[in-house]
Amino acid sequence: MSSATPHHTGQHHLWSVDEHLDDILATVRPLEPIELQLLDAQGCVLVEDVTVPVSLPPFDNSSMDGYAVRVADVAGASEEFPAVLTVIGDVAAGQGEQPTVGPGQAARIMTGAPLPPGAEAVVPVEWTDGGLGEGPASGMRAHSAAPEGASGEVRVHRPAQARAHVRARGSDVQAGDRALSAGTVLGAPQVALLAAIGRGTVKVRPRPRVVVLSTGSELVQPGEELADGQIYDSNSFALTAAARDAGAIAYRVGAVADDAETLRATIEDQLIRADLIVTTGGVSVGAYDVVKEALTAIGDPDDEEGIGAGSGVEFRKLAMQPGKPQGFGSIGPDHTPLLALPGNPVSSYVSFEIFVRPAVRTLMGLPEVHRPTVRAALTTDKALTSPSGKRQFLRGRYDAEAGTVAPVGGSGSHLIAALAHADALIVVPEDTTSVEPGADVEVVLLG
Repeated sequence: MSSATPHHTGQHHLWSVDEHLDDILATVRPLEPIELQLLDAQGCVLVEDVTVPVSLPPFDNSSMDGYAVRVADVAGASEEFPAVLTVIGDVAAGQGEQPTVGPGQAARIMTGAPLPPGAEAVVPVEWTDGGLGEGPASGMRAHSAAPEGASGEVRVHRPAQARAHVRARGSDVQAGDRALSAGTVLGAPQVALLAAIGRGTVKVRPRPRVVVLSTGSELVQPGEELADGQIYDSNSFALTAAARDAGAIAYRVGAVADDAETLRATIEDQLIRADLIVTTGGVSVGAYDVVKEALTAIGDPDDEEGIGAGSGVEFRKLAMQPGKPQGFGSIGPDHTPLLALPGNPVSSYVSFEIFVRPAVRTLMGLPEVHRPTVRAALTTDKALTSPSGKRQFLRGRYDAEAGTVAPVGGSGSHLIAALAHADALIVVPEDTTSVEPGADVEVVLLG
């Protein structure tokens, strides 16, 4: 487990946020690349440069519905003295053979259709009478309804310069150009470009599969009735949503009762579909902290296939608030990373942002794994206090225009309502016990 100290040492040593994060990132490795179909690769990170095999557009084509003409034939054309040209046929997008435009001729052309041989420019249909022998046309009639539009004469009311309304071959990208660089996250525009240059598959690091499970016999699925002493399970929903936001494919397992054997069996069942397991709850010092109980005891040398194989999970106390109790290690035959987060809602969410999100982004192979940070002036009525020796993360709302950040709600780790209104975390360093109004503070942007 990288630089982690033995289990007994971790129990008593107060770890810094940076030490714990460094251990996690030193252990988590990017997933192996695979070839995926384009739509399956959405949200994944490209692992190779993609070169353009064919120029886009692959041929000169019209940017308008109109008429392909020779420049000399429409020189000096006006409404009073239109150029009268013979229409020799239609050129539609996807059409194989095109007519050749000779002197005094025009071909009716559709947007995206190849510029036919002999033509030098396109005049929009609105510059013509549309072949109707009347004033300026507003459009073309459908070919199926009026096939005669592809023949007869057309009056052109304005001249056109060479290459007018023509999209040049390769004006988007040239064959041999680099379309996308390794490290690019494939969103909709990137998928569109890959499709446009003819790539059906692409080599990427897959999106990590993250399994989220919460522990606690008091937890009830939302939508069910609450009995005395019960609360709804919000953590597993919050962390599953956060994992998806980070780029993962996330599976929510739901609440597991406070029983170590049940938890071990549940985690073992989930290993087959997990690149990372995240638990919430059961990591502190109480008599019912089953994550700690279940995972500290694993590592049976005779267990070659189950949860104990290749396992080592360490539970630590961190110099941070909220989020003091944390666990990290790997379990199962594939050494699947596991992060055990505290059970208080705000503690678990802050812990996810500081530790789990960077792990997910590392699995994806992204060069930048952390949320962006800025400096901002603190807007508050009175000084904020912070415990000495601990890095505190307070919920806040950031005003980019004003360059300010204001605290939202109190510092209690159970205050989930305030979290829903926060879009930032205000970071108070370990050596700071008081932050005055107007002070310059570090802000982690969550949105």
